[in-house]
Amino acid sequence: MTDSVRVYAGDCTTIYRSDDDPRRQRGRVVVVHKPDGTVLVHDAAGYQPVAWLTRADAVHREQGPDGEFALVAVKDRDRLRVEAHGDGDRASHDATAAGVPVGGCPACDGRLVRARGAVTCLDCEVDHGLPRDAVVLETTCECGLPEMAVDRGDRFELCVDRDCERLDDAVRDRFDREWACPDCGGDLRVLRERTLFLGCERYPDCDATFGLPDREVVGDCECGLPRVRVGDGASGPAGSRCLDAECERPPATSRATRNGE
Repeated sequence: MTDSVRVYAGDCTTIYRSDDDPRRQRGRVVVVHKPDGTVLVHDAAGYQPVAWLTRADAVHREQGPDGEFALVAVKDRDRLRVEAHGDGDRASHDATAAGVPVGGCPACDGRLVRARGAVTCLDCEVDHGLPRDAVVLETTCECGLPEMAVDRGDRFELCVDRDCERLDDAVRDRFDREWACPDCGGDLRVLRERTLFLGCERYPDCDATFGLPDREVVGDCECGLPRVRVGDGASGPAGSRCLDAECERPPATSRATRNGE
């Protein structure tokens, strides 16, 4: 998504006030006002701004009759004011998120990048949020968007567009009612409330819940829950543990053995 970054330059006085302790500076500076409310004041030296306020609650812009300008940014008890002496320069530039290129946009033939937890087009409104641990693949969905890989007890490869392929549906098809509740024996359902989790079908009589495994499921525990892989053999011995970190029961025998087959 394209937004506007405003840039100001000139002979300015900068006043930063926090807890009634003002800090005043003056010089020929460049002021950057970003779409998220961040205001940065840069002088001629170094990469770090001489004053800044990150993601301000409000930014007010003032302009005088002779071309002078002032910016006031406020966040909680912090206040940053930049005031130009005389006519200053002002400009507005289009800007987007900057990220790793991941392919072409099927909607506008623009360029897709992965930035700030999303796949975003630099030229149109396409923006697809990603799970925190998703890996964007080089493969492409039939819709033209990149595919991603996500580990939720198994490796799921699907489109980054949730309207095209839903991670929730894929996980439910694979793991809904796959395990028994260790408290009452009921089936564990794949549910979502802000995040995917396993919850007992007998709720509210049984309120057992477990986080959905974000590692590979490699077997069952005697308690009825899955066992997930731990270690990779590089940093330490590979093994497995119960999804319930407090469970000390051993791995279950195979279903065939339990059923006498």
